[in-house]
Amino acid sequence: MLDSVITKQLQARMDGLPVHVTLWNGLEAGDQQSAKVRLQVKEPSLLKALINPTLGKLARAYVEGGIDVEGSPRDILSLGDQLCEGGACRDRKGSDAWKWWRHTRLRDRRNIQYHYDVSNEFYGLWLDANRVYSCAYFREADMSLEDAQEAKLDHICKKLALKPGEHFLDIGCGWGGLILWAAENYGVTAVGITLSQNQHDYVQDQIARRGLEGRVEVRLMDYRDMPEGELFDKIASVGMFEHVGRKHLTEYFRKIHDLLKPGGLVMNHGITAASLKSQGLGSGISEFVDEYVFPGGELPHASEVMEHASAARLECLDAENLRPHYGRTLWEWVSRLEEHGDQARKLIGEKKYRIWHIYMAGSAHAFDNGWLELWQVLAGKPVEGKEPNYPFSRDYIYSGK
Repeated sequence: MLDSVITKQLQARMDGLPVHVTLWNGLEAGDQQSAKVRLQVKEPSLLKALINPTLGKLARAYVEGGIDVEGSPRDILSLGDQLCEGGACRDRKGSDAWKWWRHTRLRDRRNIQYHYDVSNEFYGLWLDANRVYSCAYFREADMSLEDAQEAKLDHICKKLALKPGEHFLDIGCGWGGLILWAAENYGVTAVGITLSQNQHDYVQDQIARRGLEGRVEVRLMDYRDMPEGELFDKIASVGMFEHVGRKHLTEYFRKIHDLLKPGGLVMNHGITAASLKSQGLGSGISEFVDEYVFPGGELPHASEVMEHASAARLECLDAENLRPHYGRTLWEWVSRLEEHGDQARKLIGEKKYRIWHIYMAGSAHAFDNGWLELWQVLAGKPVEGKEPNYPFSRDYIYSGK
């Protein structure tokens, strides 16, 4: 009797959807013939997650091994939208502002290490040759990921108008792609900082291999601990400010202001919410990401970025939204991860593989649907009492392309 009730409820929920479901007891529901997605539910407790789902519940069940999924990532995410009313994913209720401990120095270090100190070899399986773990710039439609990441590095360097001999800081330097590129192609002396031991060690090795000692330096440190007397002509922060916390954004930009020479430029490149006053993505997505992927991550709207930068006495000069570029970047990463799935599982295990797999595919889907955006905001430190010496137009950014 119970089996019959369960089957009817499940069949009603899956009716008209391109999915076939097999339960732990052999019962089946959905469309066997034309299903684009096949689910195997291994535990009775997960029926509620399937009959009354959120994207967060489904992702959690997949990561924990309670549900196995077959199908293309795009079809799987499309099915999730249909099951969970994808429009509800854009915003969630509530706030994490009461969690004051989210952005202490110790907690931030642990959060960064949790995400980035997984395995350098794992990231190397699916990132480009420069190991750039941020949105690429597909300046031309037929660019490969390798070319698009180099185009992104160049786009940032050009926006910053880097010149030989300038002192350049990259806050959250990752595996060193930007500081190495800037030193080798623009003649700057570069400093990169990271809280990840794995990234620090990798960049140290790259500096030695490329003979860049004395021109490039990497430090294992918190941006808040950068010495105030050390000034830079140009500063970049790429894919890092998402970890800062909304309550600390003015403090973050003030630190950048204090590290910049008068007339200096800063490029802040990061993921932002698409909705004003957003409290994160709905349907349980933000909670899933906070628990499994980016503990402590918070995404303000682009207007908040400029508001806090201005509060720190930085003058915003240019803003560009690369949202469609990040969707394409993430789908490239997902494809590469799947191609090296066996190696990835050997390096980090099944559970972590599933975390990165569903997180990156879900993020690509979010960018494609306009739930998230990626903004590059260029700002400068004014020269007090004088006309700023910033470029007067955008022409310099696109010259020589």
